[in-house]
Amino acid sequence: MRLTVLGKKDTRSGFGEGLRRLGETNSRVLALCADLKGSLKMDAFIKEHPERYIECGIAEANMIGVAAGLATAGYIPFAGSFAAFASGRVYDQIRQVVAYSNKNVKIVASHAGVTLGEDGATHQMLEDVGMMRMLPNMTVVVPCDYNQAIQATLAAAAYEGPLYLRLGRPTVPVFIPEDAPFEIGKSQLLREGDDITVIANGHLVYPALEAADLIEREYRYNVRVINMHTVKPLDTQSILDAVNTTHALIVAEEHMLAGGMGEAIARIVTSEKKQIPMGFVAVDDKFGQSGTPDELLTAYQLTAQDIMTTCMKTFTSND
Repeated sequence: MRLTVLGKKDTRSGFGEGLRRLGETNSRVLALCADLKGSLKMDAFIKEHPERYIECGIAEANMIGVAAGLATAGYIPFAGSFAAFASGRVYDQIRQVVAYSNKNVKIVASHAGVTLGEDGATHQMLEDVGMMRMLPNMTVVVPCDYNQAIQATLAAAAYEGPLYLRLGRPTVPVFIPEDAPFEIGKSQLLREGDDITVIANGHLVYPALEAADLIEREYRYNVRVINMHTVKPLDTQSILDAVNTTHALIVAEEHMLAGGMGEAIARIVTSEKKQIPMGFVAVDDKFGQSGTPDELLTAYQLTAQDIMTTCMKTFTSND
């Protein structure tokens, strides 16, 4: 895939644009929010389709119940809030009336991870992917840039069943082409390589590409980079292809190590009785703290340099 940086935008704005487009093409799509419509970038949809927006106020549990009821009536509700509220605060409701009942509700979780920034630990949700992927019937999607967030939103509306869409607050490089193929459950091979594989998603995909460039320049090793935008269901075949082709596997995610994508991928590798050195770039059993996104990515060792260091440590572990 030919990649060119097209500027910087936030993934939540990609959702907003995707929702706006859905408003034009699918009359069953509704938007619900818990008093954060500006933060979720729902304004354009609301302006064009005010009758299809439901303001639920600071009552996230009620919002999930309303969304489940609307799904029962044949609508496609997108229910949005900050990730800390859209997952942790309403887990019981999601489990009972969305996942267990297998309702066609799309849960939109913005401001996820440490890159939320200055709001600090109480709002920096680092456990949500683990919580959601453990629920039967739930699909989990983590787009890496603005264009992919648009694609993921459009795909979510066409996808039948509960879905958790994880988005971020800061502006990040836009590098996925607008016309790039996107399929829920199918990863993207962004860079070929036969020495090391890095599997990343969300905000860490671009740093993974930067790390691959650094490794090639400094060590002359080739790094395969896979964008695993769907954490559940995982693209098992792309994982096994990487294991069979390269000599080290690193997983990078802006999430807690426990319960995250890395553990899910490790289970696939071990269940297939594959032997390959594995390394993990993730938050290791810590809460967040207040700071700028760049400060926090550095503090929690989630930068391109950290990915490169983990790659080389893992790749040379059997020397």
